[in-house]
Amino acid sequence: MTVPTVIGWREWVAFPDLGGVAVKAKVDTGARSSTLHAWDVEVVPGSSPPRLRFVLHPLENDEVFGMRVEAPLVDVRDVRSSNGDVERRPVVRTSLSLAGRRFRIDLTLTRRDEMGFRMLLGRSAIRRRFMVDPNRSFVAGGSTVTPPVHHRHSREDRHPLAQPELVLNLPLAGGG
Repeated sequence: MTVPTVIGWREWVAFPDLGGVAVKAKVDTGARSSTLHAWDVEVVPGSSPPRLRFVLHPLENDEVFGMRVEAPLVDVRDVRSSNGDVERRPVVRTSLSLAGRRFRIDLTLTRRDEMGFRMLLGRSAIRRRFMVDPNRSFVAGGSTVTPPVHHRHSREDRHPLAQPELVLNLPLAGGG
């Protein structure tokens, strides 16, 4: 039996099939499914099998930087959120890269404007692949992700491959 790779309670993950965008994800063993923050979700007209087109806003506290992407629609599911509400969500299938491993993942799409993370990585995605150390963050590093244009965050939260010159040239909230 293969020993699972250890990851922290939050990690940078990348989506090679969605333009290589990287997102800081909360690893949530209490959630069955994985969820990604998405805006303007629509079915691609004439697509067969059906595909969804949506806008990703991968950076926390940043609604300016967005990427329009597409992925195959594989299902529509009722998902119970942490507050007990049930929401009907579309499900797309795409590849995910984490800790040097690339695998297919099903993601429910929803707006996560009020949540701390743009993505939850649920237990169905990590099962038999990873072991979570709840005392650690960003264990997997950033060698497999490509950063989007990024703005300032704390040193710990900064994207592992963020380029300082890109960080300095972006407008910051509050003019600072």
